Amino acid sequence: MIHLKSAGEIDKMRKAGEVICLIFEKLEDLVQPGITTAEIDRLVLEWIRKKQAIPSFLGYEGPAGAGPYPASICASVNEEVIHGIPGLRRLEDGDILSVDVGVCLQDYHADAARTFEIGKTNALAHQLVETAKQCFFRALEQAREGNRISDLSETIQKHAEEQGFSVVRKYIGHGIGRNLHEPPDVPNYRTRSRGPLLAAGMTLAMEPMINEGTEDVYTLENGWTVVTRDHRLSAHYENTIAITRNEPLVLTIH
Repeated sequence: MIHLKSAGEIDKMRKAGEVICLIFEKLEDLVQPGITTAEIDRLVLEWIRKKQAIPSFLGYEGPAGAGPYPASICASVNEEVIHGIPGLRRLEDGDILSVDVGVCLQDYHADAARTFEIGKTNALAHQLVETAKQCFFRALEQAREGNRISDLSETIQKHAEEQGFSVVRKYIGHGIGRNLHEPPDVPNYRTRSRGPLLAAGMTLAMEPMINEGTEDVYTLENGWTVVTRDHRLSAHYENTIAITRNEPLVLTIH
């Protein structure tokens, strides 16, 4: 069942989103060659707690056998698509790094991701990162009451493929609110179903996951980290949005 949020509930989600905005602003200067993903995670956790908020991902129960998620962010480098576990890996010039952050404040969640270019990347990596972002904003134009989830999905797939990239199908966006993951599903690709109608009060985490090569992915032995089957690059861009009677609200961008 899709829960339509009140203006008060959306405002609580916006406040959680403001914490995420602050984190991404800080990361713009911090994410440089030489830093480890564990160091990034430690700082993000510190920033979240300073805001009297809770990291949505830390301790999140994942797939069977994977155990609870052990960090406050997902830090996915290069061929890692999503759910990269922070560790001792040091970022290198030319890497790309997807940082996915969830924050819970006053019992409501917000969720967003950005892919950062580390140092000087090549032209194809830059195009991939920009395409993931463009996919989100093109789909945002369709995020209006009376349209359907499929209008978002088709827009994302069309733009990614026009740029010569592929769209991950095994993982998708989702509703969000009191729970980190709620109905409805928000695929980044066309499906047989047009999906539910968009209605004012819907809150969605829309998150294009775009691969340089094949759409195929697999999960590493840690049970969490998803990587591209061909080990080519992947980029991820996500925001939490609210459907209104007018323009959509992006709750994780100032």
